[in-house]
Amino acid sequence: MHKYKGFYERYVKRVQDFVLALIALIILSPVILIIALIVRIKLGKPVIFSQERPGLNGKIFKLYKFRSMTDARDINGELLPDEMRLTKTGKFLRAASLDELPELVNIISGEMSIVGPRPLLVRYLERYKAHQARRHEVRPGFTGLAQVHGRNAISWPEKFEWDIKYVDNITFMNDWKIIFETVRVVLRRDGINSEHSATMEEFMGN
Repeated sequence: MHKYKGFYERYVKRVQDFVLALIALIILSPVILIIALIVRIKLGKPVIFSQERPGLNGKIFKLYKFRSMTDARDINGELLPDEMRLTKTGKFLRAASLDELPELVNIISGEMSIVGPRPLLVRYLERYKAHQARRHEVRPGFTGLAQVHGRNAISWPEKFEWDIKYVDNITFMNDWKIIFETVRVVLRRDGINSEHSATMEEFMGN
């Protein structure tokens, strides 16, 4: 099983990611252009939001997403809370996971995989326990076990446990099960928000 897992990760998974992401980018290009136009009209510039995230082995890369929040600030010039900057357009894009489509470029370039732990914020790196940091033993994913088992509705410890379970059980069948389950979750719009926030509370450590 261990040899098969290594073979799949090294020789099959990366090729599979590249081919599927490229096909998706070509097929969805009209949708992507329409979303870009809507974001430009409703939310302004920049249309594409980029942010540094840790990837495989903690290597930093730039993650690309469609913008879903405004830059509204308070009288002191500080950004307002997420729930106040998240517009109806942004909520729709997030609910349908359409804001994630630019990540297909990250997958094609090899910075991400279709399935894997979601890439989180760089500042979280120093807050992980050693066990939790194992999520960086693989490429971060467009979707993953945590996304199909609660998404933002589960706690950080639960998310990390699902991430590590995936790291220890990477197979062709498991990846495709997660992909098909992701479609179901997105269509049902499950787990979009956490219990206390419009998105997900910041991970403050253990």
